[in-house]
Amino acid sequence: MANHKSSKKRILITEKKNAVNNSRRSAVKTASKKVLVAVESGDKANAISAARAAESKIMKAAGKVMPKKRAARKISRLTKKVAKMA
Repeated sequence: MANHKSSKKRILITEKKNAVNNSRRSAVKTASKKVLVAVESGDKANAISAARAAESKIMKAAGKVMPKKRAARKISRLTKKVAKMA
């Protein structure tokens, strides 16, 4: 347990940041799943809109929750799957 006032503050700040980061990570996963479900169902319009939303979430997470290159790779893979749809 922290004894100093500043240490106690840091613990609170860390908990808040962890909550934000966890929600960002979860949002990225959820958005990616929505794109994959739309691609599998064959709904192109829904897949395109879901891909746009997913790209936004992934870019917001890039550099904070995940490395920028991983974010770019995720976006690229999702975009390819949407583009392959007939």
